[in-house]
Order: sequence, then structure tokens, then C-alpha cells
Amino acid sequence: MAALRICTPGGGAPEARRGSLAAAGSAVQHGPDLIGFSSWVLPISAGYAVDRRHAAAGGVAACHGLSCADSGRRKNHPRASLVNGVVSSLEDSSGGEPALCVSDSPEDASSSGKVLSDLRRDMVDGISGIPRISAGKKKGMKFRRRGQGGNRLTRRSAPRRASGKSGQDQRILLSEDDIAAILSSVTHESSIEECNSVLIRLEKHSDKTALGFFEWMKANGKLKGNAEAYHLALQAIAWKEDWEAAGQLLHEMVADSGCALDAQAFNGLIYVCAKRRLVDWGTKWFHMMLERDVQPNVSTVGMLMGLYQRIGNLPEAEFTFAKMRKCGIKCVNAYSAMVTLYTRLGHFAKSEEVITLMNYDEVVPNMENWLVRLNAYCQQGKMEEAKLVLKSLVDEGIALNVVAYNTVITGYGKVSDMQKAMEVFDRLKSAGLAPDETTYRSMIEGFGRADKYKQAILYYRKLRNSGFKPNASNFYTMINLLARHDDSEGATEILEDMRAAGCQCSSIVTVLVRAYGSVGRMHKVLQILKACFYKKILFDATSCSILVTGFVQNSLVEEAMCVLREKKWKDSDFEDNLYHILICSCKEAGCCDDAVRIYNQMPKSATHPNLRIYCSMIDVFSIMERFTDAEALYLELKASSCVLDMIAYSVIVRMYTKAGRPEDACLVLEDMEKQKEIVPDKYLFLDMLRTYQKCGLLEKLSDTYYWILKSQVELDEAMYNCIINCCGRAIPVDELSRIFDEMIQQGHLANTVTLNVLLDIYGKAGLFNKAEKVFLMARKQGMADIISYNTIIAAHAKNGDFRSMIYFVQRMQEAGFPVSLEAYNCMLDAYGKAGQLEEFAAVLQKMERAGCEFDHYTYNIMINIYGRKGWIEGVANVLAELKSRGGEPDLYSYNTLIKAYGIAGMPEDAVKLMQEMRIKGIAADRVTYTNLIAALQRNENFLEAVKWSLWMKQTGVAATRT
Repeated sequence: MAALRICTPGGGAPEARRGSLAAAGSAVQHGPDLIGFSSWVLPISAGYAVDRRHAAAGGVAACHGLSCADSGRRKNHPRASLVNGVVSSLEDSSGGEPALCVSDSPEDASSSGKVLSDLRRDMVDGISGIPRISAGKKKGMKFRRRGQGGNRLTRRSAPRRASGKSGQDQRILLSEDDIAAILSSVTHESSIEECNSVLIRLEKHSDKTALGFFEWMKANGKLKGNAEAYHLALQAIAWKEDWEAAGQLLHEMVADSGCALDAQAFNGLIYVCAKRRLVDWGTKWFHMMLERDVQPNVSTVGMLMGLYQRIGNLPEAEFTFAKMRKCGIKCVNAYSAMVTLYTRLGHFAKSEEVITLMNYDEVVPNMENWLVRLNAYCQQGKMEEAKLVLKSLVDEGIALNVVAYNTVITGYGKVSDMQKAMEVFDRLKSAGLAPDETTYRSMIEGFGRADKYKQAILYYRKLRNSGFKPNASNFYTMINLLARHDDSEGATEILEDMRAAGCQCSSIVTVLVRAYGSVGRMHKVLQILKACFYKKILFDATSCSILVTGFVQNSLVEEAMCVLREKKWKDSDFEDNLYHILICSCKEAGCCDDAVRIYNQMPKSATHPNLRIYCSMIDVFSIMERFTDAEALYLELKASSCVLDMIAYSVIVRMYTKAGRPEDACLVLEDMEKQKEIVPDKYLFLDMLRTYQKCGLLEKLSDTYYWILKSQVELDEAMYNCIINCCGRAIPVDELSRIFDEMIQQGHLANTVTLNVLLDIYGKAGLFNKAEKVFLMARKQGMADIISYNTIIAAHAKNGDFRSMIYFVQRMQEAGFPVSLEAYNCMLDAYGKAGQLEEFAAVLQKMERAGCEFDHYTYNIMINIYGRKGWIEGVANVLAELKSRGGEPDLYSYNTLIKAYGIAGMPEDAVKLMQEMRIKGIAADRVTYTNLIAALQRNENFLEAVKWSLWMKQTGVAATRT
């Protein structure tokens, strides 16, 4: 039984697969890391795998039947050993290339913790409780191993291992008699070594049986200080992925059996996680190792780095790599994994840092490491550094294989130096190597990148003639080349090859449309497709949609319409979505006429119009200013059974706003508010505020403002500015101040209009301190314009604060603005109403010197001031000057004149002004009648005043004015 004991191993090796350097550690994977295509990345390939128990531990494990490919030729090495993940010949440990040995997949290990519990119940009473599993015998292979007493190799029988679906090694199939014979050799008096030997043999047969025997060993005191048994049990539990039981067993191993935790205990768990790509659990066990001060070994690092490389988990890989170096562990596969990860992610500088670290740490590269170095430089196009790597390979006595040549060809292709790439291609053949599919693919890609049309076609045909198949990248490269060189016949040939290779029709059309669209030859696509499989496209909705969308985006609407007319598939929902996409594409491109053409050809439903399409067309017609057509679509929607949503209302409101019909937009908003389930978004709220502001609906503005706050719409800078601009006069001043302060606290900037609105509101409310703070903010931010100065001057003028008024007039001039007519008018009005006629006259003189043209407001102010003083002659002079400049009195002028004539005791002239207003078509307002009645009463014409009062009531002026 002692002969059945195994060495305590440490590291697992991943599966051997033909591919690139994506595999971690010693694994070889199929992937694009090295040169973008599948290839023999290593000059060797692993054959039969070592026993998985050996792979989960450190030291030397026997390996049987290793096949190795050297320089393109495979050789068989029947005897080899696995030393820390590296396979070496047992016959001559000093010669030959090291090979990476990989464990095969185990059998299904999906048994739950319940099975283990059942086994434990059966096994507590005795060894007879072990369940028997019937199985047939299978002849094992012979392999060499060292005897216990020396270095001579002896031949033993070992099972064949084959890949299983579950990722667990294939078992030795034992019959019930075999199991009984094994168990009969064990009694309560058997030694721990004998029990371990039986456990090893049972574990090869079944994890369930082995765990049952493990429980028997526990019940019979065979686990005290027996770390080897725990290692076997931990890995058996790991295959079942019963991680809770694994954690309990680790605790039991220390607490109950007095064993010390070591790397081997965790390696068995990490090995299974690496095999099955359970990155979270693998990381958890590694961190648990570190927390319990268990020193990882080369196998631990190799398995984890392989796992992280395959998964692409860079942060954990960097953490593990840093821990490895801190612990002084030298795992060449870890360096290879880091270089591969960084290269894959395009972090080339970090790839080179890892290479530098490897040299600094004095880690000897293996073949895989040389290749990943070569790949890192070639992927960047650093061909001088790549040459140095090749030289190092030759200096080490390593013959270059096809992978090395392919990598260099790829590198020269990346820098478009195809002359050098062809030289490498020729050297490959001179070395007696046969180009593989990767060689040809790399040449095609290189010539495609260099835009070498004829050479790319030549190597494409060589690839096919050699019995290899192009991959997706080759097809893409060739189609783009053919599009640039306008070779329609060649494109047809490639498309047929893509179909033969099993590419989906929609994918082919996508590649073709992109290639020809990018070079402005989209008009050739329909001709090319009709030469191969156009009829098949007509039956495929997805292909049709890709094709017609490409035509529309390239302004080939007629070709798109042709395809839509000839299509054979029927799917009304898909068709509606397609037409909607086409219309939107035309709208975004500014081709509204094309959108109308597409809409007119679209099949329509009279009872169930498509809401999305109608909304898009309303928007299109609005852009074209065809508001009648847009409104007709809205009325069709309204008359149908279609329920409008928030987007539809938003589009319709904008349509009426663009048409200059805000009142109709308000009616639409009223209809929307009846649908309680509709909550406007930020953009519709903005449209509502602007619409209500144009209509002067202060109550609606107030309601909308509080609706915005209640709906918790995110307020951004545009929303804050719009709320203050539109709702400033509709909400209380305190609330306005609160929303403005909130805006500033959120870090948003108020625009010039917002600041001017605040100045006006604060000024009219008499909040001059706040108004001046806002003005200073505007000046500090460089947003104070002439309107800002006019507003603050007007506020102080109205308040009679002449000192502040003059101060801001001076600041206005210092800021580079001329004193505006509005500012002069404010000063005239303020001085005139205050009776400071000298200052009033001084302002008029300044206006004349500055060449400032009077407006109606200026003349009205003068009429009002002169009228108050009863200076009828001055009033007449002002009127004469107004008329001499081509102006006529307006309503405000007449109101002021009527009041002036009343003060001057000229009621008859006041009545004549009313008659003059009628002749000129100027409608009198309440102020007009009030001033006339007051003038008549002032001059004791009471009967006439009563008549005009009755007339005012009959005309309804009093009822309509507030």
C-alpha cells in the first residue's frame, strides 16, 4: 500500500488547447492575443495529462504520453515529468525544450452537499457502510515513475485521462469486487499511510466514495496530523463546488486534526476554480490564504494568473503579480500572463515594464515567454525590439517555429512594411516550414492595411487554394479593399465566399454597406447584390432594413424605395419601425423632402395611425413651415383611437409655437392636463413655460412652476434660467429669491436675461439691496449689458433716488456704453415728476448735444410734465415738433393732452381731442375717459361729465379694464 502514496503536489495546469497566448501559466488557448487568429502558439502540445491530484500540488508528478511539436514537426516523448508546471524529458533533463503539461477535464462533479451528508451517515458506523458503485474495468496505460528507494524508473499502470464536459478528470472504473478488495485490506488497526493509499485509489474511482472513506477515517482517528488526507478530500469537495463544506473542512483540518494550513490545501481548491473559470471563488481562496499567513507557491500563482488572464481580470492579476514578487516567487508563467493581459488591453508601456521587471528579477524565459515578448513588440509595430527578441531566441538555441514567423509578419503588417513581411514569409519557407492559415491571414491583413489591392487578392487566393478558410477579419479587409478600388466582380466573389462560410445574410449586408458607404460608392451596392443573393435579402427583414437604411443615409432614396417595393417579407410592426427610422434619418440629415417621399409611399392605416411616425412627420412639416399639413396630421391623430402621449404633445406644442399660434398651443396643453397619467419631462415643461409666458397667463405659469417642483424633475441650468425668466412675475418674490439662491448654490450660472429679469422685479418691488447684489454679480461675470444698466437706472429713478440714478449712469459710461435713450427718458420722467425742471431742462440739453433722437416716450414725458404745469404753449410746441419729425400722437399722448387741457381750463379742446382720436381710429381706454371726465368736472361741466361717464359704461371700457 505504501507504493500507492503520491508526492505532495502544488500546482495545477490548465487545459491544453490549440491557440494563442491567451492561456495562463502553461495553458495554450485559442484566441486573438498573439496575431489575431488561431495558430500553434507554442512549439509543443500536451498529450496525456498528469493525474489531477499531482497537478494540484508542487514537486514532481508523472506524466504519460506527451506529444511535442518542434519547428512544425511533432515528436513523441513517452516519458516526461512535470516540475512546477514545466514538462521535461526524464531521459535527459538537460536537453530539449520544456513543454507545458495540462490536466484533462474531470467527470461530472455536480453532486450537492446532500450526497456528502448521506455518505457521512453511512460511514460513521464502519467501513462496510461505504456505498458500492458498479463499474467495469478499463485497461490503464503504462507510465514510468521513480521507486521509493532510488532514481531508477519503474513502470506502473496508470489510467487514461480524457476530457469530460464537467472539467474533471476521467476516473478509473472499478467494479464492486474491486472496491471490496480494496476495502478488505483496511481495518481499524491499519496505519495512516495504508489508509491514505486506499483513499487515493478510491478517489481515482469516485469523489463520493472517497469522501465516504474519508469520513470513516475521521471516525476511526486516522486524520490526526494527516494533512495529505485533507488535501485529497478538499479537492474532491472542490469538484462538487461545495464551497461551504470546503471552508468547514479547512477549519476542521486545523482545529480538530492539528494540521497546519499550507499552499497545497488551497491549491486543490484554486485548481478547480481555475479549471472551471470560477474567478470569484478562486480569488476568495487566495485572499483567505493571505489572511491566514499561508505562503503561496509557484503553482498557486500560476493557476491564478492563468485564470485571470483567461477571464481578463486585470486588477486581480496585478494584485496577485505584486504579491508573487513580494514573496520572492519566480513564476515565469505569471510574467507571461501579465504581458499578455497588458498587450491584449493595449497597455503596451506596462507590457514592457513587466518585461523589464522579469529581467531585473532574473527569471529565465521559456518559449512561451519569448513569444509573448515578441507579440508585445509586434503589436506595437516596434520591429527593432522584435528583432532583438528573435536574436535572443536563436542565441538560446531555440529554432524558430511558425508562430514566431507569423507574429513577426503581423508586426510588419501593422506598420504597413509589407516588403519586410514578404521577406519573413520567404524565410519561413526556406526554413522548411509550411505556412499555415495564420500566415496567410496575416499577409492578407497586412496588405489590406497597406492598401495593396493585388497582393491582398493574391494571398487570399493562396489561402483558399491551400485548403484553409478565410476568417471574418479577412472578409472585412477584402470587402473594404474592393470597395476602395471599385472592383464589383471581386466583391461578388467575396460575398459568395462569405455565404459559403456560413456568414449570416444580415452580417454580409452590414459589411458591404459600411465599406461602400465609407468610400462614397453606395450606388454600386444594389448592382453587386443583384449579382449574387439579392433575392434572399428580399425575404429577410433584417437584411432589408440594413440595406434601405444605408441607402437613405447616403441620399439614395430611390434605391431604398425600390427595395421596399420588392420586399417579400410581411411584418407590419417591423415595417412601421423601419419607416420611422428612415423618416428620422432624413430629418436628421436635413432632407425633409426625402422624408415626405418616404412617408407618402408608406402603407397607412386609416383607423390606427402610427403615433411615432405621425409625430416625426409633424416635426418634419414644422421644419418645412408647412403648418397646415402638420396640423392636418394632428387632427387625424385626434380623430383616431390613438392615445397621445407626452412626446406627441411636446411635438404638437412646438409645432403651434413655431407657427406663431401660442393660443392653440395652450389648448393642446389643456387637453394634455386632462390625462392625469402624463407627467411632462424637462423639455415639455420648458415649452409650457415659454408658451404661457407668450400668452401672459400668469396663473398658468404659477401652476406649472409648482408642478415642476412636485414632479421632482431634475433642474439644470437651462431649467433654472427658464423658470426665473418666465415665472419671475407669476410667483412671490420670496419664492423667486429662493429658487435663484438654489440655482447659485448648485453651481449654475444665470444668463444675462435672467439677471435683467431679476433686476426689474427687485427694482419694481423696492428691493434695491437685492437688485444691486444681482447687478454686481452681473458685472463680475461680465454679463451686464445696456439693458442691465437701463433697468437699474429706471428702478432708482422711479424711486426718486437721484443720487443712485446718476451713479449708475456714470458706471454705464465707464463700462463703455453710451447713455441710452431709455436712461435719458428715465431721468426726464424722474426730474419732471419731482418738479426739478432745471435738471429736466439739463437732461434735454444733454440729449440734444449727444444727438439723441427723441421717441414717442420722450415726447409723452414732455407733454405730461408741461401739461401738469399748465404750459399749453409748451405742449403745443412739443406736438408740433413731434409732427415735424413725421410722428403722430399715440394713445398715451392723447391721454396726457386731455389731462393737460383739463388742468389748463380748456375742456372744449379736450373733447375735440376725443373726436380726433375717433377720426384717426385710436380707441380710447379707461384712462382716456377718466382724464376727460376729470377735465370736465374740474371746469364745472358736470352734465357733460355725466354723459361721458354713461357713454364709457355703454362701450364696456370700465368692465374690460382692471
